[in-house]
Formats: sequence, C-alpha cells, structure tokens
Amino acid sequence: MSFLGKLFGKKEKESLDQGLHKTKEGFLAKITKAIAGKTTIDEGVLDDLEEALVGADVGIETTIKIIERIEKRAKDDKYIGTSELNSILQEEIKAVLVDAAEDSYKSFIAPAGKKPYIILVVGVNGVGKTTTIGKLAYHYKAAGMNVVLGAADTFRAAAVEQLTIWSERVGVPIVKQAMGSDPSAVAYDTVASAVSKNADVVIIDTAGRLHNKIHLMEELSKIKRVIQKIVPDAPHEVMLVLDGSTGQNAVEQARQFTAATEVTALTITKLDGTAKGGVVLAIADQFKIPVKYIGVGEKIEDLILFDKSEFVDSLFKLAD
Repeated sequence: MSFLGKLFGKKEKESLDQGLHKTKEGFLAKITKAIAGKTTIDEGVLDDLEEALVGADVGIETTIKIIERIEKRAKDDKYIGTSELNSILQEEIKAVLVDAAEDSYKSFIAPAGKKPYIILVVGVNGVGKTTTIGKLAYHYKAAGMNVVLGAADTFRAAAVEQLTIWSERVGVPIVKQAMGSDPSAVAYDTVASAVSKNADVVIIDTAGRLHNKIHLMEELSKIKRVIQKIVPDAPHEVMLVLDGSTGQNAVEQARQFTAATEVTALTITKLDGTAKGGVVLAIADQFKIPVKYIGVGEKIEDLILFDKSEFVDSLFKLAD
C-alpha cells in the first residue's frame, strides 16, 4: 500500500463521494447529455461541456482553460471520439489542479523542524472557520500531536465561546481573554503557552472582517510581529477558510484576503450541501494556492485532506 493510500483510505473516500453527491448529480447529467450519441468532439459538444463546467461553478476563466485544452487535443488527434471525452475531461481537470496545488498535504502531522507549528486561520464570519479549527485540532490530536488553540477573534463573544466548546470537545487547551482584548496579545500568550507546554501545533483564530481591508492587514501584521518574538519564523501557515456553497462569492473572498495578507493554504468547507463543488477548481486555478483540506459533512472527522486525483475521481464517479 502506498503512503498516500494509508492516509486516504476507504472511509475518507466514502466521505468524499458522498460529499460531492450534489455537485456530480447535475454535472454528470450534463456531461452525459453533451456526449450522448455523438461520434466526434464538435462545437456543440464543447458548448455543452462549457455549460456543465460553469453550472458546477468552475468559473469562466478556468472553464475556458479546460475547454481550450480539450479543443487542442481534439485538433491534434482528429480521431478522438466522444467515447474518450470523459477520460480526457478528467485528465484536463486534474492538470488544472496539479498546476495550482502541487503541495497537497499528505498527513495531519506537523512538518519536522517546526515546533510548535503555528497556523493562523483567516476567513469571514459564517464560512465555518471555528468549526474548521476544531476539526483540525481533532485530526492533529488523533495523529499524536499536542495542540493548543488561540481565540484571537476577540471582537465576537460567540467566536470565543464556540472555540472554547471545540477545545473541550476535542480535549485540547485554549488560550483566551475577555471580549475586546488585543488579538495580538492573545496570539502572543497562545504561542508562549504552547512553547512552555512543548506543544506540536498551535492554531490561532483571527477576526473575520473584510469591510476594512487596511485594518485587517494591520491586525494580521501585528499578530505576526508579536508571535515572531517567540518563534522567529512564525506563522508557518496562513490558512484561508472559504465556504464552497457560496460559489463565486468564495472566489471573491479569496481575492480580497489574498490582497490583504499572504495566504499559504486553503480550506474549502460545506461542499456536501451544494452543487457548486466545481468552485474548488476555480479557486485553486485562479490563486495558485494549495487547497489542503475540504469539508464534506457535519461530523468531526468530515474535514479531509485534499487529494487531487481522488477529488476528480469522486466528481466523475457514478452512484452505485
């Protein structure tokens, strides 16, 4: 069994298949309609494919890129028939993801030489940010890592309360202060506590406000400066959480956050409740930032490592 096979097992695959059910339901129906009874890849087939991709929220830019690649292959080999189109489409979608997200995670183990491994989590309110942090903590702990949470979203009492509930549920310590406290002070105390506890992973929640990009940028910059007083190369990851069910709104949020701060990884949540799962392709392609996790359900284990090949396989997999 390969290293990847051990980490992306049957249980994860079933979660992924089920989580993408709504997306592939409409997507595969349109693909089947596009190629039914056709013997060549003509303009009509390409138009139908384009409609299917856009309908799954793959986005115009990424859709055009995929269609142009298929069109070129059809021209280079004029004997390609639509019986091969399904596999060609899968290959080209994979190619977009490989170009965009070569650094996919392979495990919930903190990288060697970075202890504690510090993750700043950003994203607007309502995208599942706090839930993602809780689920991340669960997976890291299950992998044998010692985890400390930091509640640096001090502008919302609910955010601190929710993160506290998650810390209790997972069984990991949390550092928090009163509502309205300086977020950078909470972040500093969190990292200091983690170092004293010899923790492996630190996950810090931050405020999710986009109405003032300059303020967001300044706040995140300050958090980075203060934690670097303890761990000079921190943070090791800036994780942007996006709600996949919002489709192109998630793309716009990614644009806003990447303009405000350096984002190094993405988590895309709520894919199980939407037919817009193709937005994963749009975001990965447009921003060239690795998608590391996807949320495919409500259960604590339903945050899974993103694997490009498995994602595309599940997208095209017919229901049993």
